Amino acid sequence: MYSNDKQTDNQLFLLLKEGDKVAYKNIYDRYKTILYIHAFKILQDEEDAKDAVQDLFTVLWNKREHINLKGPLSAYLYSAIKNRVLDLIAIKKNRAKYEDSLQNFLICGECLTDQSLREKELRIVIEKEISLLPSKMREIFELSRKEYMSYKQIAEQLNISDKTVKKQINNAIKTLRLKLDSIIILFPFL
Repeated sequence: MYSNDKQTDNQLFLLLKEGDKVAYKNIYDRYKTILYIHAFKILQDEEDAKDAVQDLFTVLWNKREHINLKGPLSAYLYSAIKNRVLDLIAIKKNRAKYEDSLQNFLICGECLTDQSLREKELRIVIEKEISLLPSKMREIFELSRKEYMSYKQIAEQLNISDKTVKKQINNAIKTLRLKLDSIIILFPFL
């Protein structure tokens, strides 16, 4: 066993790359506090700072064979903790954005969903009431409202006068309005 006081960072790092757990522990003991302080100054959250440091050292161990230092170990560790902190800040910002979006959806989206459901139910009621109209009145009304035909076009297609078309459509609208008004009074949620 060797003491962390006698080994340089570079020596410890070379041992770490070979899988030496004691070297890893020595690096951890040397840098955990200062890296935590550095992370905490930026994050202002103890748990997040601890998580950032823990994540850094987990990655250091798991990827030790692939890490190539281009300078001192301390510079690598400071850079790595800074990147982890920045990633954490970005994640928090995105999470806050999505939470706001979800909150807005829950407030407004639910209203839209309820409104869509009510509109769909009202359409079903209207279609049912249209289907209960006398057959000739229903046919004229549907040609006007669903096929978007003019009074003249309907009159020509059915061999009836424009006035008859107009009267039938007005009667259909009056009948539907009466029935729908009573339904809306009885069921205001529609």
